[in-house]
Parts: sequence; C-alpha cells; structure tokens
Amino acid sequence: MEYWNSKAETMPRHELIDWQWRRLQRAMAFARRNSPFWNERIPDGITTPEEYAARVPLLHKSDLLAAEAAAPPYGTWPSLPPELGVRHHQTSGTSGNPPIRTFDTERDWSWCVDTFCTALYANGVRSHHKGLVAFGYGLFAGFWGMHYALERMGCTVVPAGGLDSRTRIRLLVDYRIEVLGLTPSYAMRLIETAADMGIDLAREANVKVILAGAEPRSDFTTRTIEEAFGARVFNAAGTTEFGGVFMFECPSRRNACHILEPSCYDEVLDPVTKQPVGYGEEGVRVTTGLSREGIQLFRHWTEDVVVKRPHSDCGCGRTWDFYDGGILRRVDDMRKIRGVSVTPVMIEDVLRSFDEVREFHSAIRTVRGLDTIHVKVETDCTGAAGEALIARIVEEFKREIGIRPQVELTEAGSLPRSLWKAARLHDERELTAHG
Repeated sequence: MEYWNSKAETMPRHELIDWQWRRLQRAMAFARRNSPFWNERIPDGITTPEEYAARVPLLHKSDLLAAEAAAPPYGTWPSLPPELGVRHHQTSGTSGNPPIRTFDTERDWSWCVDTFCTALYANGVRSHHKGLVAFGYGLFAGFWGMHYALERMGCTVVPAGGLDSRTRIRLLVDYRIEVLGLTPSYAMRLIETAADMGIDLAREANVKVILAGAEPRSDFTTRTIEEAFGARVFNAAGTTEFGGVFMFECPSRRNACHILEPSCYDEVLDPVTKQPVGYGEEGVRVTTGLSREGIQLFRHWTEDVVVKRPHSDCGCGRTWDFYDGGILRRVDDMRKIRGVSVTPVMIEDVLRSFDEVREFHSAIRTVRGLDTIHVKVETDCTGAAGEALIARIVEEFKREIGIRPQVELTEAGSLPRSLWKAARLHDERELTAHG
C-alpha cells in the first residue's frame, strides 16, 4: 500500500490522538487571541478533550450567518485579516439559506490542496495521468482543490469549466482522460449525453478513476456510473466551512471513507441528546478544524449523518478511523411524510432502478390535507407503456419507502439538468397548503 504522506497516514493511534489534542490546544489559543467571534465562544482554561466537548457550544450555520451579518462580508469569525486571503469561496446556497463566505490564505490553500492530494493518491492517481474536473469553476469551492491537487501531483489537467456536456464528452474521449472529478448527479448527466451522442464511454473513453463527491448518492447510482464509464467510483467530501477534504474512500474496502484526522477532530453525536455515540452507531458529525488559520472552525454541527468505525476494520494500514458509507444522509434532508422518514437518496434509489427513467424531480405537496410525494419522471414511454411504468413506480415506492406517490410522466428532455449539486426533493407543503 502506498500513501501520499506515509508518516501521517500510518502514525500509531496513541500518537495521533496526542497530536490532535496538541493541535487543538494551539488552534483554540490562536482563535481566542485573534477572532472576536471565537473569543466569545471558547472559554479559557480548557485542559482536556472532555472539557472541550462540555464547554464549547455547538456551532450552527445560523451562528455563522449572524456573525457575517454583523460585519460583512466575512463577519467577526476570521482569525486573520481577510487581506491575507489569496482565494474567496462561498457555500452553494442549495439549502435555500444565504451562502457562507470564506477566504483562504496562501498557507491555508496549500493545506487544502494537500488534502485532495491525499485522497487522489489513495485512489490510485499518479503523475502520468490526465485529469478533467467537470464543474463550473465559480465561487463555490467544489472541485477547485482537486484541480490544483492534480497539478501538484504532476498530472496533466484539461480545463473544462464553462463547457457544455457534449464538449466534455469529446474531451474525455479525444484526450484519453484517466481521472474525472464531478458530482454523482452530473455523472448521470454525462452518461445520458454520451448515449445521445452514440458514444459508449466504457469502450471508447479511458477513464480509470472517478472522484464523485459533494452530495449523497445511492448504491444504485454508484453502480450505474461505474458500469457506464468502466471505472471505479470513489467517494470524498469536504466543506467550504472546513476548507478542505475531510474524508476519502479507501480502495481496500468499499465505502470505507477515512477521516483526515491530522486535520480535523470529529465527534459523532446523537441528534437528539447531543451525547457521543460509539463505533457502529448512527450520529451527526461534529467537526473541528486543526489546520486552517484564516477561517477556523470549532464543533461545527454539520447535519451529516455518519457511522464511524475503527481504522482496524479497514486493513489498509492507515490509522485513521473511517465513516462506513461516507455521508449517509443529512439531518436537514430528511422529511416526515405521514409518519414515514423520507430522504432524497431513498427516492433516487427507487427511481434509478427503472431503465425507462431518464431524469426525475420530486416534491412534497399537501393535497386535500394529506402530505404526498409528487414525482415528475422524464421518459420515452407513452400510452399503455407509460401507464404501466407509473404503476410499477408506485408499487416500488410503496414496497421500499412505504408511501404511494403521485407520478407524472414528462417527455424526454423536458426537465432541467444539474451541472452541480442536484436539489432532488423540494418541500412545497406550505405553498400547496395555502395555494
């Protein structure tokens, strides 16, 4: 097994824990001295990790938005002057909230790129490879770090920002691209585009490694992408608030997403009691950054539902614990419909299992006082075939989720495609209840 940084990735566990605590102490001291926001939230005299968890309050997005509003654009939470920033990024705003805006100093950005290098190297990327990052290169941090990581590793990078899907398909084929970075939603879009162009990606392209992150995905979607491209799909995740990659999937064990523990101190808490849960139990990921200096993060309630397992369950030699399955879902994505908990990934898993479904959008609506899932399905099926498809979808929803949806068929090409994060489930109950 090869590592990007063998010393950090194989450090004995007791040394790693001690390392984390020393870095956390330095980070807290730095934040108290330099950030008005953190000076108010981090008490003095914290001497143990247990005290840290007990005395430092959980950080929610609303806290950051309030801090930004007090002193735009970055608020009172930076620990270094924004003038030292070499990059500006902000969250995508797909949740409907205003974006969180951040900056990176030169040193912070170098660290961010290194987290991507760690993930890519683990996934088998080497200096002789060619890479293409299929995203918009806008204000959202997204895959910016992957682009620079490929360059740092010595790879050839084909810039593809602002290009349409057909052009990106041609680049993949003509330049024999081996490494592809994108969201699962956009991977499905490229598969559809290639089929329309008469191109068999698994046979005509040369993609070997796909890094598909930024949103949860179903197992069915992963299998579909791998079969269509003939490549291994790896998971990875980072956040704008954190500033880099915090986990990546290990090739030694499917769905084992190692936590970059030298850079982050993660807790997993019960969503109700806010108390720690053990290995193998679901909880919400609460993260603290240990490496970034300009924008620091302490006990951030991420809304990510995870299951942590010990590093020894993987067997790759890394001493970093891992999240089994990565981000399983988000707490704020889950909706209660007639007493049933429903997430976008559950809906995607059902609909992607039908070959006739090209694209879909789903919404929760109130119809005659009853909450209902309404699904628009893009398909070539019409007439009797369309009616049969509707019946099969309804039955599969009932069997897998426990709810019978309203299904509406739309013609091929009628639904918008996502070039970044797909908003799979819209909650329209207030609109329909008062409409």
